[in-house]
Order: sequence, then C-alpha cells, then structure tokens
Amino acid sequence: MHTHDLARNALSRGQPTHGADKAEDLERLVALHGAETIAAVIVEPVAGSAGVLPPPVGYLERLREICTKYGILLIFDEVITGFGRLGAPFASQVFGVTPDIMTTAKGVTNGVFPMGAVFAGRHVHDAIVQGPAGAIELFHGYTYSGHPSACAAGLATLEIYRREGLLTRVGDLAQGFEDAVHGLKGPPHVIDVRNLGLMAGIELRPRDGAPGARGLEAHVKAFEAGALIRYTGDIIALSPPLIATPDELARLVGIVGAVLDTID
Repeated sequence: MHTHDLARNALSRGQPTHGADKAEDLERLVALHGAETIAAVIVEPVAGSAGVLPPPVGYLERLREICTKYGILLIFDEVITGFGRLGAPFASQVFGVTPDIMTTAKGVTNGVFPMGAVFAGRHVHDAIVQGPAGAIELFHGYTYSGHPSACAAGLATLEIYRREGLLTRVGDLAQGFEDAVHGLKGPPHVIDVRNLGLMAGIELRPRDGAPGARGLEAHVKAFEAGALIRYTGDIIALSPPLIATPDELARLVGIVGAVLDTID
C-alpha cells in the first residue's frame, strides 16, 4: 500500500470534516492586505502543544492551493509530527501536501542533543543561492551551528531509524493505540478524545473557576503511578516512544484510564 494511503487509514476518528472552508480565511487576508504583504503561512500539520488538534479534512490541501495561487510560501513545523510520529517519515507524506519549507528538530537526534534542521524546495534554495556574485547566500548564523557532537548524534539517530524501521513502525501500532485511547471516553469529565498515529489528546472538562486543575491532577497522579504524560491546560497529550511495544502502550493507556477514574 502506498505511504499516503497507509497513513490516511490511520487518521483520527475525531478529525474534523469539511475543513477546506476554514482555509478560506487566508483568501480573505489576501483580499484585505494583498498577497504581496504575506511572505509565508506557517502551520503545524497537527497542532501538538495546543492540544493535539488534527487538521480538518481538506484544510492543508486548500492552504497549499491558495499559497501556490498567490506565490506565498507554505511552511510546515514538523518538530513534533516529523520522523515517524504519524506512521510516515513526515506529516507532509501523511496528508499528501508538500510544503515549500519544513522545519524539524527533536527527532533529528532523538532529543538527546540540541539540533534542528530546515528542509527547503529547490525553488526556495535557488532563490537564495543565486544572488549577486560575491554575496553571502544566506547571511545568518548561530554560534553552535553544525556542532560536531550534535551532527554525530543526528547521524547515529538516522541510522537507527533506518535499521529498525522506526519511521514507519507506527503504522503497525496506530490502530491498537487508537482503540485504546478512545476507550477512555467513559468518565463524564472526558469531553473529547482525538488521535493520529502515536499522538493523542484527551480533553477534560475544566472545573468551574479552576481551568487546568484537572489536567494538572491527572499529570501528577499518572507520574505517581509510573507514567510521564504531558498536559496543556485540561488536555492530556500522549506521544509515546516509537519503540514502544503494544503491551507498553496498553500499560500507558491503562494508567491514564485508572487516573481519570479517580478524578472528580
């Protein structure tokens, strides 16, 4: 099965539908300000820290169409979704949408050493490097750019991805993980569950006058029970390791479920 079709089969049960119309906001901005004033549109294919929010169906595709129409660069922030998180090497392949620029980090070195990488289309590359003779192509720099230790960690990580097939392994785990996390819908304060690949968001109803309190309580109780989870306000975010076994994923979701049953 083609990578795009395989990844599409793993899309979230909670993925919003009819999303192309939401992208029309960009058309309205172009009409209001002029396309020449908009350099780029930057999006996370799946918003991570905002609460694991899969894009509405057709949203990214329509953004690509509008950006192409007006000569606006489309930039994907794949710091979270990149390097196998969704069942394909990058989310752009999951959705079949190719950005002009892609930013990445974390997964480049498995998060053990600070490093980021930016990928750009040939048209972006050529626009940068084919400048006046004698000019510096991209006049920027950082003190630790190309740090040899980070590069060594990156090369080692990429080799492990290749050797162990980790960039596509999520395709074998996603369905079981999805079924498990959607089994957390029982408690009345769980108001939504959404997932894609090995990403899941469990949204809790905020307590009156204490937004975020339920999320924090879930975080603390899960840690005490042996699972480190993230939370954003009242949204629990799960992003387990790509090397996790089905049993380990079941244990993680089981701990979260037990914790949710103890929260009022």
